[in-house]
Amino acid sequence: MPSINYSIRRASNVVLLCASASASAQVSPIAAGPGDLPAAARGALPAAGPTTVRGALPAAAAVPNTAPADKEEKTVKADPPEPEADAAAGIASVTVSAERPTNRIDRQVYDVKDDAAASNASVADALNKVPSVAVDPDGTVTLRGSTNVQIMVDGKPSAMLQGESRGANLAAMMADSVESIEVINNPGAQFGTDGGGGPILNLVTRRNRKPGGMASVGANGGTGGRYNSSASGTYNEGPWGVQGSINVRHDGRNSTGDIVRDRISPFTGERSHTVQRARQEGLNDSAGINGAVTYNLNARDTLQASASYNARSNDNRGIDSYVLTDSRPVVTSDYSRSSRRSGDNTGYSWGGRLDHKGDIDGELLKLDLRVSGADNSSNSAYANTYSVRPPGRLDAQARQANLNDKRVADFTADYERPVGQSMVKAGFKAVSTHNDIDARYFDINPQSQVETVSSTRTNRFQLDETIVALYGTWQTRLNDRWGAMGGLRVEHTDLDINQVTTGVRANNSYVNYIPSLFATYKVSSESNLRFAYANRLRRPGDYELNPFVIYLDEFNVRSGNTKLKPTRTNSFELGYESRLFGMDANVRGYYRKDSDAILSRRYFINQSVLLSTSDNGPGSAASGLEFSLSGKLMPTLTLNASGNLARSEQRILDETGQSNRRATNSLSGRVRLSYQFTPQTTVQSMLNAQGRTLVGQGYREPTTTFNFTVRHAYTPRLDLLLDIQDAFNGNKMAFMSDTSTLKENSLRRYDGRVMYLGMRYRFGGATPPPRRAGGANPGARPAAGSNAGAGTAPARMPGGR
Repeated sequence: MPSINYSIRRASNVVLLCASASASAQVSPIAAGPGDLPAAARGALPAAGPTTVRGALPAAAAVPNTAPADKEEKTVKADPPEPEADAAAGIASVTVSAERPTNRIDRQVYDVKDDAAASNASVADALNKVPSVAVDPDGTVTLRGSTNVQIMVDGKPSAMLQGESRGANLAAMMADSVESIEVINNPGAQFGTDGGGGPILNLVTRRNRKPGGMASVGANGGTGGRYNSSASGTYNEGPWGVQGSINVRHDGRNSTGDIVRDRISPFTGERSHTVQRARQEGLNDSAGINGAVTYNLNARDTLQASASYNARSNDNRGIDSYVLTDSRPVVTSDYSRSSRRSGDNTGYSWGGRLDHKGDIDGELLKLDLRVSGADNSSNSAYANTYSVRPPGRLDAQARQANLNDKRVADFTADYERPVGQSMVKAGFKAVSTHNDIDARYFDINPQSQVETVSSTRTNRFQLDETIVALYGTWQTRLNDRWGAMGGLRVEHTDLDINQVTTGVRANNSYVNYIPSLFATYKVSSESNLRFAYANRLRRPGDYELNPFVIYLDEFNVRSGNTKLKPTRTNSFELGYESRLFGMDANVRGYYRKDSDAILSRRYFINQSVLLSTSDNGPGSAASGLEFSLSGKLMPTLTLNASGNLARSEQRILDETGQSNRRATNSLSGRVRLSYQFTPQTTVQSMLNAQGRTLVGQGYREPTTTFNFTVRHAYTPRLDLLLDIQDAFNGNKMAFMSDTSTLKENSLRRYDGRVMYLGMRYRFGGATPPPRRAGGANPGARPAAGSNAGAGTAPARMPGGR
């Protein structure tokens, strides 16, 4: 008998409880949050055929829960989900009247599939639409202004989404392979600190568990020769379930940049002036494939195996000009450097999982193994041509070959069972991460073309990190209004550093204790208060520890610092959620304090070359007020708005060793409007504004972009798409640095307005009836933009990490 999976969905004021054949059914017998439905038990539902019951459920069929959180789960989105076509698919379902679902106790969940542009977007684009998350054109991800963000896939770390490869892989992954994005600002004890240790963005991939098969294909063409295409499908029969997807993508952004820099002598106060202008061109090709197989051994045991592979090219070409002026001012050097780069960014993952249900309701054991890797390689050729030549300088040629190799092996065992009116969870984790950074630089004789290794720019560095952890959490409902969850994690870290070039090795081991606490209070039938506290550890990464100097360009190099200490973070959050003007409203106040904060520091190592490195600062802090409002303004118009009013503070050490304090206030926000122009046509517009952000020894200037999308259901199975990205050419990155020895302004502009035309066609499954303007049809298919996994509730993150 296949296992039974339950999910909670909201349609107007009705909660839908859907039961379907599943590979990962999990049950928990308690309600952790106020206002939850009665305690759960594993009730037997019909194997097939629709069943609908209105009113209170008997205790034996109450709502199961799988997460260390509230029993009811809220999905925040621009448009509430339409009722699922479970009856057409022959799936047993139970419908009860209940109160409005609330956010889970430790996270917010945001749907991806309801975005009209999802079939054309990358995962980076999807993340950029989540409240308080920003992804810049270079792939750097921030959450509430912090770059210390962990990105997981189905609750597991992946080498593809760590380090230097993360930006490229986020741009290569298609958004329509993701069901929802979970934002966990204060991770509990069940989440490890490997791969960053900060707040978590969890990508929950699509899982369709309905019997039979369905598939979808899509293709989009854009300006400048851009295009992308994807196909996905799923088939479930008896105890077996198979699903997979494949995609190709040709896109990117050409860019131009200017850096104006003044070096100030700390002794004389004299200034030397440099100007660097750059242009980079070249679109990148990417491809990805993934698949999963599920088998229900019996009513208690389920096996799952999965694998994925992504590849993206690193090719581009560019030309940079460098002008150096002394204090008189007289130009002492003026030359241009042409570059041509080739290379690849590849990533893979594979894994297996076993879920075993125990003898009592809610008892569950999960064993999970994941192995992943990422290779980022590049080969660059340079040629210098002088127009103003310093004494002794000749036109020169050079070549640089870089390789960054990362491997992650992750094993977890999680166990949970009810104890009285509480739920107790415990788990074990062992994760091993291997990093290898290999940089090689060759000077080329212009006449003979003979290459000579540059010893000052060639080096190799390896970092191995092993973490073994135990955790435990206790979750309970104290009374009709209060719910709580507390936990403690213990981690043992072993770090091995190998400076291969110089033959120097070092090792460090330490133990950390990581507590967490969550509480909810039911104010009324529609309002809840939530409190969260988390203590986290952020270890320095491979590039931050690598002591060798890595060449970036003629004016910029970087190196790490082997003396860096981990950053300890204490974060607090108090949230209030309710209804306002008939819409969902949330307000969250937060405070985050870092000790031994890892901060970027830059200083000159000669007259024109600036070295970027990292140091532990005296500390940093961030606080703010985050708010969101989503719902129907009118029957055909949906609003999804969010904002973050933030204050950031940093204490840094300048070149003289003095501690300086910097602070900035900023307001960031997003507004998305979706208008149902006709029953078949949806028009969506989105304004994204990012406020000023502290970066290193300066700050990043505010930016604003605007996107516009039209989706038309030409037939019940065929959707057509028009997607205009950055309609007003606002895509830029502007930075300013101001210290006692450095004044710098940097501006990089990217190709702005890009337009796509595309289509998506669905096969199999039930053919939905046409949508009524301003409302959903009972039994209609999910909103346009969904594919094979549509119609299922956002998957819950598997137990402990």
